[in-house]
Amino acid sequence: MADLFDNPLGLDGFEFLEFSAPEKGVLEAAFTAMGFTLVARHRSKDVQLWRQGQINFIADYEPRSPAAYFAAEHGPSACGMGFRVRDAGKAYAEAIRRGAEPVDVRTGPMELNIPAIRGIGHSLIYLVDRYEVDDNGALSIYDIDFVYEPEVERHPEGAGLRIIDHLTHNVYGGRMAHWAGFYERIFNFREIRYFDIKGEYTGLTSKAMTAPDGKIRIPLNEEGKKGGGQIEEYLREFNGEGIQHIAMSCENLYEVWDRLQACGTPFAPPPPDTYYEMLEGRLPGHGEPVEELRKRGILLDGSTDDGDPRLLLQIFSKTMIGPVFFEFIQRKKDEGFGEGNFTALFKSIEEDQLRRGALKPTPDS
Repeated sequence: MADLFDNPLGLDGFEFLEFSAPEKGVLEAAFTAMGFTLVARHRSKDVQLWRQGQINFIADYEPRSPAAYFAAEHGPSACGMGFRVRDAGKAYAEAIRRGAEPVDVRTGPMELNIPAIRGIGHSLIYLVDRYEVDDNGALSIYDIDFVYEPEVERHPEGAGLRIIDHLTHNVYGGRMAHWAGFYERIFNFREIRYFDIKGEYTGLTSKAMTAPDGKIRIPLNEEGKKGGGQIEEYLREFNGEGIQHIAMSCENLYEVWDRLQACGTPFAPPPPDTYYEMLEGRLPGHGEPVEELRKRGILLDGSTDDGDPRLLLQIFSKTMIGPVFFEFIQRKKDEGFGEGNFTALFKSIEEDQLRRGALKPTPDS
């Protein structure tokens, strides 16, 4: 994808996500349940590389490391992100010039020095310029710092998930402008969407930011004015701001759902039948097999204006790594984040409550 606007750090997508936990077991179980394979281990540190498609997940258990201190404070969690850049040294210098906080990441003999800056909730943002884009023979960070597992495919297909599409940050009330400003100032992100979701009892405000390359997208979520909702619960359980969920995209979500189920992914409860009964009214002529959507609990969003469907198929897991959960999506020309589904879900749940007699309409409703 061509640059959308000025790209001062030369960003080129996500390279990896780094996870940590106080003890082994939680990360491995979650990755396995989503079809990931352990493909390599670090040469000198207690660090693992899990992979499927072009998605790299790092499990970092190295003692007295930034990941270890992060896990001690937050429990099992996502503690870092690797951003691809054209030149890591130049990108790091430019980030510092723009006000980023430098981080000293300890390296061992004959290991790459991957520069990093401080991110959300004291997580790290690594700047990586050694990554595999084409079969050009260049060595990636994994070819240098890791040893591949014997007789394991280096790029397994897994469940069919291809790339990291986006990930969200949950922030304290009044802090959305701070983090939007951080990404704007350091990386030249831009706001591409803003939505205010209101439920009967709770709600949330979200500002979706995207990088100049169009490949790194980060919605920032803040609790609604009513309070007591999912953002507040996350902040309390996580003990601070951080990554709430990670979305991974695929080419056929129906097939991927079947594979994920076979792997043991714990999906969030499906919407009520009324959600699917109301689909045609919300998205007339969408063309998706409703019964197949219903059977799997897949949500559908987008637009069908002018007879040209632009659709987003999505489904969520339950929380799998502390309060972190995952989203699995398929984009059919829609570049949104499923915000239309929030309102649709609220309405379908209310309709289901009315049918069951759990909700009594008022005389003026």
